[in-house]
Amino acid sequence: MTLLTQDEYDSIAAGLTLPTGAFIDGAYRPAISGQSFTTVNPATNKKLANIAACGVADVDFAVEKAREAFEDGRWSRLHPSERKNVLIRLTKLITRNARELAVMESLDSGKTIFDCETVDLPETIHCLKWHAEAIDKIYDQVSPASDDHIALVVREPIGVVGLVLPWNFPLLMLAWKIGPALAAGCSVVVKPAEETSLTALRLAELAMEAGLPRGVLNIVPGAGAEVGEPIGRHMDIDMVSFTGSTVTGKRFLSYSAESNAKEVVLEMGGKNPAIVMEDAENLDRVAAHIVNGAFWNMGENCSATSRLIVHKAVKAELLDRIAHHVKQWNVGEPLNPETRLGAMVSEAHFDKICGYLDQAENVVIGGKADNGFVEATVVELPGNDAILARDEIFGPILSVITVSSFDEAIKIANDTEYGLCASIFTANAKRAIRGARMIRAGTVTVNSFGEGDITTPFGGYKQSGFGGRDNSIHAHDQYTQLKTIWVDLSDDADEAVD
Repeated sequence: MTLLTQDEYDSIAAGLTLPTGAFIDGAYRPAISGQSFTTVNPATNKKLANIAACGVADVDFAVEKAREAFEDGRWSRLHPSERKNVLIRLTKLITRNARELAVMESLDSGKTIFDCETVDLPETIHCLKWHAEAIDKIYDQVSPASDDHIALVVREPIGVVGLVLPWNFPLLMLAWKIGPALAAGCSVVVKPAEETSLTALRLAELAMEAGLPRGVLNIVPGAGAEVGEPIGRHMDIDMVSFTGSTVTGKRFLSYSAESNAKEVVLEMGGKNPAIVMEDAENLDRVAAHIVNGAFWNMGENCSATSRLIVHKAVKAELLDRIAHHVKQWNVGEPLNPETRLGAMVSEAHFDKICGYLDQAENVVIGGKADNGFVEATVVELPGNDAILARDEIFGPILSVITVSSFDEAIKIANDTEYGLCASIFTANAKRAIRGARMIRAGTVTVNSFGEGDITTPFGGYKQSGFGGRDNSIHAHDQYTQLKTIWVDLSDDADEAVD
């Protein structure tokens, strides 16, 4: 996609009509209470819109309509190819409105238009299309049985699903959830993050235009206590998929235990290591991967490279090359296509990042923060015990820890409560595979930073989450139930009927 000028993006922003109501049963609606909350542009702190502040009554209404849609089969029992066609039409509508959605995403979140245009929108479209195309290509099974029996193992949609989204990738995380959930035939109730609700609301409108039946996709904006918790505790929601902080994710386990024991899938925090050994090749390329992993999306990324574990023999040269690449990560106006680091998502989050910067004793690159913006920062640490090495900061801060051996590097990499992603850079293939197997993380990349792609499952070990995976064919499993249908073909069975 060819990027525009900032003036052109500003013009698009000025002409946007922003959604303000919850989207329930196929229409925008005010909150039943009549209350609203203000969403602001974090780059300017100026008001964007007043959005319906939903509560328990709105959640109940959305679940009621989602249940009606599921039980009458308007989507759940639609032929797989028909569901596929609807979702394909949705991807075409998103493509047609991609620029509007990218600008809306940037305004609402502080993300750079560069990332929105080149990563978030293309990946959102690709994700939905991939899951749509998989709908009529997933086969059920026949288990081995005697000649007197047939045993069918079939997947059925789990029912009404609650999807609770984070604020860092509003559209893309929506696609990661609704793609496989809708493909499976479920009806969904989505709680977007309070900070970033706009694009989810707009996408729901496009889904109706694509032919998605009313009640199948419901967007209920509002605060966690008023919307998220009622979703977690609702007796008529069959399953919840949550992406966000580990602290909040744990609450959904309690909500499930205290209500109907609904299934819960959690994708939570990360404190992701990148190990660079003394034999790593092309340190300039390594530095580019490290910088991209640490600072992409302002570090507001659960898979961000937040710990650089580097062998002492190459540390000095690697830091020099990192400093060179950091110069390209300029901070500025998010709608300027040349900006690589936008604004922190909110004033509260900016203050949190500043609190971590205050604890940094040895800043070697960057360290400045002003009025909602934080520059790319590299901090050297004496070991893995400092708070900057333990906490998920969720900002553009890379912590550097020096090691003298491969075993020490692996030990430090695993010395965390998280286990989402990791990277290892080495020219020794045997060491690379050994390291990838030894690191306790859901995704380990070798000689690169990344998360895989739509074909590979994404999720973590330990307190980074469990219960299922986003992306890949495995994502469909968490939105379905397995049923065994056992058919007796024996003569005795006929006699019993007679």
